[in-house]
Amino acid sequence: MQDISGLPKEGQQLINGYGDGGFRVSGVRFEGSVLILPEKTQPWDMPTIDDLSLESLSALTDASDRIEILLIGCGDGMAFIEEDIRASLRQQGIVIDAMSTGAAVRTYNVLLLERRRVAAALVAV
Repeated sequence: MQDISGLPKEGQQLINGYGDGGFRVSGVRFEGSVLILPEKTQPWDMPTIDDLSLESLSALTDASDRIEILLIGCGDGMAFIEEDIRASLRQQGIVIDAMSTGAAVRTYNVLLLERRRVAAALVAV
């Protein structure tokens, strides 16, 4: 498991580690893929990025705390995100950035610590 460190604000969800099929977020281990908002983490039924849909991201877009950036961790590599998903989220003021899960974890932590309104949808590796 890769270890990550940093000092978030009280209650924020900092990703402490990832790998071995899950994530450690704010000291709590999650098995499988996860959706992470600045103040909430939940399991995400997404074994591979190929099943990504607007419906699978509804928990992020329905959140009361508005996000501006959604990082999508695609697993070990990159994946193409369908234009309809990008366009729908863009209409809600959310920009998507897709990358490997490891890169998404590191980028999420940096943006969170910079006090940006960021969320992450991460496929487990």
